[in-house]
Amino acid sequence: MQLQTHIPLKPEKKQIGYSDKLLLLGSCFVENIGKKLDYYKFSSFLNPFGILFHPQAVLNLLERVEQQREFTEEDVFFLNERWHCYEVHSDFSNPSRETILANLNKVLYAVHESLKEVDYVVITPGTAWAYELRNTHRVVANCHKVPQKEFNKVLWSVPALQRCLRSIVDLVHRYNQKAKIIFTVSPVRHLKDGFVENQRSKACLLTAVHDTIRDAVNSLYFPSYEIMMDELRDYRFYNADMVHPNEVAIDYIWEKFKEVWIDPKATELMGEIDKIQKGLAHKPFNPNSEQHHAFLEKIQNKIKTIQKQYPSIKFS
Repeated sequence: MQLQTHIPLKPEKKQIGYSDKLLLLGSCFVENIGKKLDYYKFSSFLNPFGILFHPQAVLNLLERVEQQREFTEEDVFFLNERWHCYEVHSDFSNPSRETILANLNKVLYAVHESLKEVDYVVITPGTAWAYELRNTHRVVANCHKVPQKEFNKVLWSVPALQRCLRSIVDLVHRYNQKAKIIFTVSPVRHLKDGFVENQRSKACLLTAVHDTIRDAVNSLYFPSYEIMMDELRDYRFYNADMVHPNEVAIDYIWEKFKEVWIDPKATELMGEIDKIQKGLAHKPFNPNSEQHHAFLEKIQNKIKTIQKQYPSIKFS
């Protein structure tokens, strides 16, 4: 008896290895994949501007990066004793205007350099609902608890989303023609928008993404949304909020991502890194014992062996 449907998947011809570099942008679900890549010490740059839910928020920042248009005083505002920027996540918010601008511009130039040499860009939009400032009609990445009356909430049409996504693809390829773009729609449900509204939003995103990759080179799709909705069709795969995938679901989708996108030649090294990470996280009963010191020395020897072959891999 078969109690679960399975989405047919096959490995991509060109898969991700330890010599490749990745940039990941988008919603909170891309953070789940990005943290797995970071755990296994792939060369990845995860959401440098913080979580971005709408494709236009991604495009706004990439255009700023391409133009090397620095953030200035006009791009930040003061509210609740902190400075904020509508283009980025609240993680950047800071009591000091000088500090937030310095941090934003540091990241801007880091992304500029990253795009020149990146091999893969993973983009995971979460919603087609956009919040536009009423006085400028510009889409914001984060409302920063500014009163709702300052925004218009708009569901973007499929053609508008497609134009936005195509602009993202074109911009990335202006930097780097060889870069492959992996699109995936976040399986996190935005139920604060409403149940029907969330479904409309995901449907618009899915259609726009597929219309985009149909006509674009080096652009592909990974079905994280479909895996969550069809293979993990049960609330036991959700966190207590019944919205976000839990660790079991994240691990499951990661295994599917590995199957499609991770070079099998990398899996042996991933296994060694996993052992090191678990060893580093181990809490000894007696940290001063000879046995524990010998254990730590063994781990350090493993790290040195890996770093001889892959100098870019660093362990904290």
